[in-house]
Amino acid sequence: MDKIINRILSIDYLIAGLCLTILVVVTFVGVIFRYFLNAPLIWEEEIQLMMITWTIYFGAAAAFRTGGHIAIDMIVDMFPVKIQKVFDILIFLVTTGVLGFLMMNGAALVRQFIRTGRTTNILRIPSQYVYVAIPVGCALMLVSNTVYFVRKLSGVEQGEEG
Repeated sequence: MDKIINRILSIDYLIAGLCLTILVVVTFVGVIFRYFLNAPLIWEEEIQLMMITWTIYFGAAAAFRTGGHIAIDMIVDMFPVKIQKVFDILIFLVTTGVLGFLMMNGAALVRQFIRTGRTTNILRIPSQYVYVAIPVGCALMLVSNTVYFVRKLSGVEQGEEG
């Protein structure tokens, strides 16, 4: 079961990598067209915005799952183990609250775009497709946060799975 969950959660690597690749390619092509062919691509910025949003949220989910975000444990490590567990619980609750808040507000933003039918100006991409990365990425981070917390309480070390 753990292997199936890890494979599903690894989709964030694929999405973040693909979006980053598209971002780099579109930016490179845009530079060539703008400065060497004197024919700027008017749709370039819309694709870049979408790819940056998706790369950030899915990349953050991948980093979150593998412990790749910055953490300063020096002060917490000075306390006895029982107090460290209290800090672990507090950190879990605060992180869960923040991610839940971002996920709910991201979902509300997506629902608003669906209701209003808002699209991007040039390519007419529905805006919900640009911003759906927010609630989905936060949901993946919530799952990773919970799995990490349960493993930490049970004594299993954080690391790259799969």
